[in-house]
Amino acid sequence: MKLNKLIEFLPGDIDGILIESPENRRYFTGFPSTAGVLIAAKQGSVFLTDSRYIEAAASKIDCCEVLEQKKIEAQLPALAGKLNCKNLAFETSRVTVTRARKLANMLGSIHLADDDRADKIISQLRMVKTADEIEKMKVAQKIAESAFEHILNFIKPGVTEREIALELDFFMLKNGAEALSFETIVASGVNSSKPHAVPSDKKVERGDLVTLDFGAAVEGYRSDMTRTVAVREVSPKQAMIYEVVLAAQRATLDTLKPGVSCKAADAAARDKIRDAGFGSFFGHGTGHGVGIEIHEEPTLSPNGVGELEPGHVVTAEPGIYLPGEFGVRIEDMALITAYGCENLTHSPKELLVVSG
Repeated sequence: MKLNKLIEFLPGDIDGILIESPENRRYFTGFPSTAGVLIAAKQGSVFLTDSRYIEAAASKIDCCEVLEQKKIEAQLPALAGKLNCKNLAFETSRVTVTRARKLANMLGSIHLADDDRADKIISQLRMVKTADEIEKMKVAQKIAESAFEHILNFIKPGVTEREIALELDFFMLKNGAEALSFETIVASGVNSSKPHAVPSDKKVERGDLVTLDFGAAVEGYRSDMTRTVAVREVSPKQAMIYEVVLAAQRATLDTLKPGVSCKAADAAARDKIRDAGFGSFFGHGTGHGVGIEIHEEPTLSPNGVGELEPGHVVTAEPGIYLPGEFGVRIEDMALITAYGCENLTHSPKELLVVSG
């Protein structure tokens, strides 16, 4: 059980950890909510939530005691004391200075450990996906791939970026996604040179490249994919840039295996793009972890830390972006296995020219 692992890995001088972020609450309890506090301690664990969620939480959560939150200022120190938490950690990377001060005042004589050891433990646990988590992500990815197949028949000259994004979103939500992984990116023509362009009222034109970056969420777990397609025709320069990005993306996928450093995985793509003469047009990292959040550790970048391990799920998404002209990005999501990686993305990657 995830909560038991967290408690097992707490440092000897830490009696428990206070978890307030929605993402970590859901990760450890399996229960989604906009409000709640989880105290995970060596002497026991308690999830507090308000009247809106108490009935559902009590029926869903079986890893710890569930109590209704009425007056947190009194309940929190009382529970911490009952669980013998003299030194209590909290999510230092997710809590504001103001919130940390309020917690300190609320807890009184209970010491709040303000180092990042607990955050690092949570990050390490979340990086390695369980079989159940992987299965949810596979289902989410299948929904996204179905949406991509659907949208190919929708893209045509005269349709706006916003209309394409809405169609993608509606299809995923209609076909099993509980939510979108993130705000869908649709960028056409000159807008595709902006890696995180916001869908606009720009109409797709003949000869445009259209970048689609999107994903579905299933039971809290997310998918992430990007495809770039051409509308009716493609220029020699567009085709050449596309092939460079595709070769870089494949080079990264070929590199992904246990023991490979995050920096090396990034370099596999970055070196290909640099050698082709476009190194200055690839500014972001090659990939990132995906799970209950769309951006998790590990990070595949020149500043990436650590090595890949079995159970990591990461993206491979190099790109080339020529300001004022166009951009290309191709992204798959891969599971690190004992001997290499399993590509969880099966949509075609060769340059597609839609004829709508």
